[in-house]
Amino acid sequence: MSPGIRESSDSSVSPVQQSARFPDLRSAGRDLAAALEEFSTREDVLVLGLVLGGVPVAHAVAEHLGVPLDFVIIRRLLVPDGPGSQVCAVNVAGSLVVDEVMVPRRAVPESPLDYFVSDALEGLARRARTCRGNRPAVEIAQKTILLVDCGIRTGLTMRAAIGALRTKGPARIIAAVPIASPDSREVIESIADDVVCLRWAHPFGHVGMWYRDFSRAADHEVSEMLR
Repeated sequence: MSPGIRESSDSSVSPVQQSARFPDLRSAGRDLAAALEEFSTREDVLVLGLVLGGVPVAHAVAEHLGVPLDFVIIRRLLVPDGPGSQVCAVNVAGSLVVDEVMVPRRAVPESPLDYFVSDALEGLARRARTCRGNRPAVEIAQKTILLVDCGIRTGLTMRAAIGALRTKGPARIIAAVPIASPDSREVIESIADDVVCLRWAHPFGHVGMWYRDFSRAADHEVSEMLR
């Protein structure tokens, strides 16, 4: 896969430069939406925000483009090979996707690992219910997905989300973020069909450093945004 990578800003900005920081998540979403105008009002487009920080950004994008909004929640279960490895359960717009290494799971837990995974999946389901309310699962197949987060540091979160999304048969997945570390670029290029990033910033630090107000949405606020 050879995605086209688009950027619209200098990648050498330092986090200590106040002028380089976004005022807040929604403001960053509005800036990001301007770079996604080609998707405006298209019936085949769905915006998915990564809970928690990505949802306010995604909400602003969806609102500006006039397209539907939903979300992705990731629950990391295991790091089998240490840092950089992960086994995840992902709620994708109302549907559960669990990494293949965890399938099949026992119907009745027996080992400590079984109980841990069962509890983790129940916790993920509760969070999804809080975020969704009674909203039904959304069809992903053949849709163009704008997968939005507030930023990318290592690429692990985006990789888990895209891996889960692929199982649902979307037409395209566009990873869209206001800010990202150049260290994550190779990872994102290899897994997304396209990438829209306003700024590849070095040195990067952590995502929160790039926002003057990094207040993220609580689960009940996610539900309100979906409504």
